[in-house]
Amino acid sequence: MNNDDTINLLRECNSGIKMGISAIDDVFNSVSDHELSDILIDAKKEHEELENDLSKLMLEYNADEKEPGIMAKTMSWIKTNAKLAKNESDKTVASLITDGCNMGIKSLHRYLNQYEQAENKVKELVRKTINVEEHMVTKMRKYL
Repeated sequence: MNNDDTINLLRECNSGIKMGISAIDDVFNSVSDHELSDILIDAKKEHEELENDLSKLMLEYNADEKEPGIMAKTMSWIKTNAKLAKNESDKTVASLITDGCNMGIKSLHRYLNQYEQAENKVKELVRKTINVEEHMVTKMRKYL
């Protein structure tokens, strides 16, 4: 197995999870619906658990963490705040979360293909992350 693929896949997934947690934090105070608020709280917990699992594997493989790119974080923050300033509603929050999840799903599939020699336990954790994101998209549909 190519250890570089394993480490690179771990780093990319970990970076994406951090972006997801940040995105939830960015929109949380704009939510008015109690159920949507609960969904976001649960999603953040799920993302934090995934981040912990990824961190453990990163230690196991002696991999440095990769922070989300400053440009990606900045653009996400600008988009979020611009959309919420224009229309602070649960519909806007759901749309932003859906867009973020879809970008994450697309990126993770791309990384699975790119780092195909990664170890199976890492690929499985990435697939679990994709499933969490897909489930989140499904939950957001009610609010779109």
